Amino acid sequence: MKTKVLGALAVAALVSATALRPLPAAGDGAAMSEAYGKRWSPAEQARIDADIRANRMAAAELRLPSVKAGTEVTVEQLSHDFLFGANCFLFGDLKTPEKNQRYAETFGTLFNAVTVPFYWKTLEPEQGKPRYTADSPYEYRRPPTDPVVAYMESRGVNINGHAIIYGMRRWGHPTWMPEDRKAMEPLFEQHVKELAERYGDRVQRWDVVNESIDQANRGLMPDDYAFKTFVWADKYFPPTVRFNSNDNNIYAGLNMHRRYVEIVRNLIDRGARVDYVGVQMHIYSPKMATDIANGADILTPAANRQALDCVSDAERPIHVSEVTVCAPDATEKGLAIQAEITRNLYRLWFSHPSVMGITWWNMVDGGAAPGEPSFSGLYDKEMDPKPAYEALDRLVNHEWRTRLNVTAEAGKPVAFRGFKGRYRVAYTDASGVARSAEFHLAKDGDGL
Repeated sequence: MKTKVLGALAVAALVSATALRPLPAAGDGAAMSEAYGKRWSPAEQARIDADIRANRMAAAELRLPSVKAGTEVTVEQLSHDFLFGANCFLFGDLKTPEKNQRYAETFGTLFNAVTVPFYWKTLEPEQGKPRYTADSPYEYRRPPTDPVVAYMESRGVNINGHAIIYGMRRWGHPTWMPEDRKAMEPLFEQHVKELAERYGDRVQRWDVVNESIDQANRGLMPDDYAFKTFVWADKYFPPTVRFNSNDNNIYAGLNMHRRYVEIVRNLIDRGARVDYVGVQMHIYSPKMATDIANGADILTPAANRQALDCVSDAERPIHVSEVTVCAPDATEKGLAIQAEITRNLYRLWFSHPSVMGITWWNMVDGGAAPGEPSFSGLYDKEMDPKPAYEALDRLVNHEWRTRLNVTAEAGKPVAFRGFKGRYRVAYTDASGVARSAEFHLAKDGDGL
């Protein structure tokens, strides 16, 4: 069988054919140091490629009726099972229709998933008057939720609600929240119930609790609020909706990772339905980005795997749920550093068997929360794509998307190995009729 692969792993000819801006090579005056290149060596890259092939691809078999030997069969991947996402905190807030359209259309082109802000503090600043609808009062980085959900539905984007309960007063509680644990508790349950009744299964995933490990900084909360919120979510939401615990930074250290696993396993052992565990990765400091480029022992391949392997002990898929990669500055070299760090981290996370999705946190320079970096976007302030955007587009839409032509052989199924997701196959049957069919490739042997 002759197979022409148009979307293989790390194929140099494919990369050059995409006509994207090239990234400087490591070493000798380029953006990344020789020490960084050694940490992310050719042997390391080969291991990542092998793990991607093992964990993100499957062997398909297509038994096509009335197809003659020698017929060319076209196979096109329509969507990824893996979730590539970003938050949409600046939805509709970019001052011109053109910028807002470019921002919105990133979902459904580069990203197949979105994190929508449901921070209770700004969702319901006045008790009983939630900001769901388009005519709601303005809040920076907190668009009204109904229009966002409707738009993402129209684009076929998987939606994550962030978050039902955020255990930190600065971001989570409305200012009208009473200062009494027992008085809070029925309000918390009613909040869960209201979200479930309004959105049902239109929001496919929820961060049920966000950053609940840091008990010292959470402020006054109902007793055992994390467990109770999962129980309420399971009670009120449809069974198809998935629940996530979101916390922990990848470079927080093994003690913190183990503590997180203990907390999640305790919730599960007590009967909470925790479907995913979220881990964050924020490079907020321009200096940290520079140090990484210079080869510092930060977020190395070994450190990333150690963190993900530890969190895997929760025995749940991992969502790398909040990603910030700050550029050292806005120079060409600074932007190239951001792009190269982004590319290598995404490749490693995509290769890990426990990771089910990755979510970039702030898409536009200057659009982060107060105190967070100005150069952490995939777009600059004019909504022009940066090298980091191009690096992700190259991965998601080119290197990790299967497109191929296969020549059918007599008496044999059409077979290929491709990235997991939905596919369309097209061919002409023996009578000259054009045919097409769709199928889902999730494991070896799937097909038609």
